[in-house]
Amino acid sequence: MSILHTVNKSPFEKQSLSSCVAHASHGDAVLMIEDAVYGAVSGTAAAAQLEENKNISIYALGPDLNARGLGEAKLAEGVNVVDYNGFVELAVEHDKTQSWL
Repeated sequence: MSILHTVNKSPFEKQSLSSCVAHASHGDAVLMIEDAVYGAVSGTAAAAQLEENKNISIYALGPDLNARGLGEAKLAEGVNVVDYNGFVELAVEHDKTQSWL
C-alpha cells in the first residue's frame, strides 16, 4: 500500500519535510507544495536528505516553484517537477494521501 505524502511548510521553518521523509516507506512518494518547495533547492540540508533516500519518489509542484522564482536548474538531483495534473495523477496512483503540516 503506497502513500502520497504532501508537505506544504518550508523545511527552514518546520520539521515537516524531514519527518515525512524519515517515515516514508519504499514505494511512497513525497510531493512538496507551497513553501515546502524550498526543500528541493540543491545544496541545502533538506535536499541532501531527499537525495539520500532512494526508496521514495520526490516531486515538487512546478507552479509553486515558479511563484517563488525557483527554476528546475536549482533543484536537487532526483526531484521531479509536476504540474497540477501531475499532482492529481500522483493522488490516483497511490492508495492513500497523507498531508504533513
